[in-house]
Amino acid sequence: MLLDGGLATELEARGCDLDDDLWSAGVLLDDPDLIRAVHLDYLQAGADCITGASYQATIPGFRRRGLGESAAAGCLRLSVDLARQARDAFWSDEASRRGRRPPLVAASIGPYGAFLADGSEYRGEYGLDVDSLAAFHERRFAILAGSGADLLACESIPSRDEAQALLRLLRATGTMRAWFSFTCRDAAHLSDGTPLAEMAATLDAEELVAAIGVNCTPPRFIPPLLDALRGSTSKPLVVYPNSGESYDAGRRTWSGSRPAIDFAVAALGWVEAGARLVGGCCRTGPDHIRRMRSALSDSR
Repeated sequence: MLLDGGLATELEARGCDLDDDLWSAGVLLDDPDLIRAVHLDYLQAGADCITGASYQATIPGFRRRGLGESAAAGCLRLSVDLARQARDAFWSDEASRRGRRPPLVAASIGPYGAFLADGSEYRGEYGLDVDSLAAFHERRFAILAGSGADLLACESIPSRDEAQALLRLLRATGTMRAWFSFTCRDAAHLSDGTPLAEMAATLDAEELVAAIGVNCTPPRFIPPLLDALRGSTSKPLVVYPNSGESYDAGRRTWSGSRPAIDFAVAALGWVEAGARLVGGCCRTGPDHIRRMRSALSDSR
């Protein structure tokens, strides 16, 4: 299954100023039609699953912007509605859907660090315990679980505690399925230092966990991380790395040189190494997904 690429990356490419605590979620307020258009572009590029614009969308974040509780909840539901509208428009066109599987819509559950907007999703140093993290995520989790999305994307998780908090909330839904993907600081560990293999083994027995993997992590770490995952879980593996640049939290920009990686070639390697869901994260766009679709289709 081919996932989409970076939503915020493509919004910035189309002129959006995302230097804001809400990041791409702010576009839900300012220009929701543009979000729908980006989702549609990813589907036309070949994505089998698109992820809604709720990564940095939280009730406290919208309340801080001046929205009431009801309006904030409405923005969360809108993030899924826009993705579903794009999916339905794509699927209604006979030429577009020829040879394709019906696309899925995932609702993004970003980490507490995304709300903080300080880059701590790449560190996991919150100073909060599992109970506090579960309390933060609870309302948003319930709204998105009931939004009509096909599944949840618990993504960019930097720590064991946050994974445990999200797992508690997933169990409470009773039926909703989710993938869990982590940010990793090296070839073996989550951002907080927890071994990825250990975390995968913990999640392996959870029926509602649909897939386990890694996202927004440099591509050079993906092969050894897949090795660690294969030895720890029988779940489908999901990987969607960033471009390999470094995030500057103070300036809210990506810095450093972009490694010379061909995502189409890399995707073939990830699939050969056991990944079943592949895509891109920050600093990747529809062109990356289009090339990955072509490579994966040619390899069948």
